[in-house]
Amino acid sequence: MREQVHRVGGKKRIDKKKAELRYLPWSAVELEDLNPLLQRQLVVGQNIMLARVLLKKGCIVPLHSHHNEQITYILEGALKFWIDGKEIVVNAGEVLTIPPHMPHKAEALVDTVDLDVFNPPREDWISKTDKYLRGSK
Repeated sequence: MREQVHRVGGKKRIDKKKAELRYLPWSAVELEDLNPLLQRQLVVGQNIMLARVLLKKGCIVPLHSHHNEQITYILEGALKFWIDGKEIVVNAGEVLTIPPHMPHKAEALVDTVDLDVFNPPREDWISKTDKYLRGSK
């Protein structure tokens, strides 16, 4: 079970999230506006998370790293990554795997839709404390 920590009246409360069967069309998943060039939708399981990320041309995902393993699959468009001392362009139909703790940055070369899979789920995305993505290009 995945633990979720909440603060209630200044005290920590831990909820256990059980894996469950769900069927979700993307149209039923909240579309979150992070900045004028970036939107996303999240589907969170017990030990895994799927994010559908919509980036307008020129959108920059600033340099960051996280303890989560990440797999990025580009559905439409192209993202240029700066990672491990390299520049890698990932086009529609291609996949990039990012190990935990590896710093990376990305730029949408055209309007892009990507699917990001994380293990474990990104708690900063779930709790909306991911300030590096909010309010800028």
